[in-house]
Amino acid sequence: MIFRSKAPLRIGLAGGGTDVSPYCDLYGGAILNTTISLSAYASIEILEEPKIVLQALDRLEQQEFNWDTALPIDGTLNLLKGVYNRIQKDYGIKKSGIRLSTFVDAPAGSGLGTSSTLVVAILGAFMEMLRLPFSPYDAAHYAYDIERKDLKLTGGRQDQYAATFGGVNFMEFYEEDKVIVNPLRIREEYMNELENNLLLYFTSTSRESAAIINEQVSNVNKKNEKSIEAMHQLKEQAKMMKEALLKGKLNEIGEILDYGFQQKRLMAHNISNSNIEEVYEAAKKSGATGGKISGAGGGGFMIFYCPVNAKYKVMQTLKNFGGEVKKYSFNHQGLSTWTVK
Repeated sequence: MIFRSKAPLRIGLAGGGTDVSPYCDLYGGAILNTTISLSAYASIEILEEPKIVLQALDRLEQQEFNWDTALPIDGTLNLLKGVYNRIQKDYGIKKSGIRLSTFVDAPAGSGLGTSSTLVVAILGAFMEMLRLPFSPYDAAHYAYDIERKDLKLTGGRQDQYAATFGGVNFMEFYEEDKVIVNPLRIREEYMNELENNLLLYFTSTSRESAAIINEQVSNVNKKNEKSIEAMHQLKEQAKMMKEALLKGKLNEIGEILDYGFQQKRLMAHNISNSNIEEVYEAAKKSGATGGKISGAGGGGFMIFYCPVNAKYKVMQTLKNFGGEVKKYSFNHQGLSTWTVK
């Protein structure tokens, strides 16, 4: 018997970084994001021997253990082990053999929420196996707890909720880990045009987001006015993006993205770099009206808004930088789980 799950990756459109504590605890945060057709997958196979096999099929990593209720967090396959350990602690898994396998459609550290989405997918496979009646809010908060508290990984809160809910969401973040997800009902023609004009570009570099986020956290703790004001403006940007999408003011999307890009660079010094700046300026000269770095920054994916038919010229320009334009579509389905008998 196999228990499977998949959870969608996301593109952050506005407000990125305002979901990170302590900023959102002190001032409240707001983000607008949408899930896309790239996903994280997990499956649990029942084995006859009492052993635990962990596989990250996209990374060609594997570990095998004799049956145990807690696995060592040693830097290899920590996300898989973290979910397993927490499920064992809270719900118990009867002694048997399992093979937990994962795959993600984008590299780790690429800015599409890969790590958090993978945690949600792994949790989903265990939810299916144990018939845990988690709501999307329950699953997202549980995944957040595993990643931030059990594994002590730095990051925000949006990715887990995007992965469980799916679709286009305006999210609000408050103190005591409170999150409110507002699904947006945007007209189909607006979403079609947004998808047509929004270019997803992989810079062919990944980055460790922790250093960027740690600097952002430090700036808030030190009351760095320039950094905090930039976050205030990014929160306003999320509201601007929400209005533009709901009212079909798609001609404003590029300018709103560009405004956010200018503010994002003020949050921490290593969010952008010379390569990102060169790519961004080249895309704008070729017809993009704005764009952003996806995720914490420093590398990974970028998005560009290319009105009318500008994306074709932008695509040609981006070929000069050694990256890759990634095909995608918007996805409205959140975490999905099923059983293969």
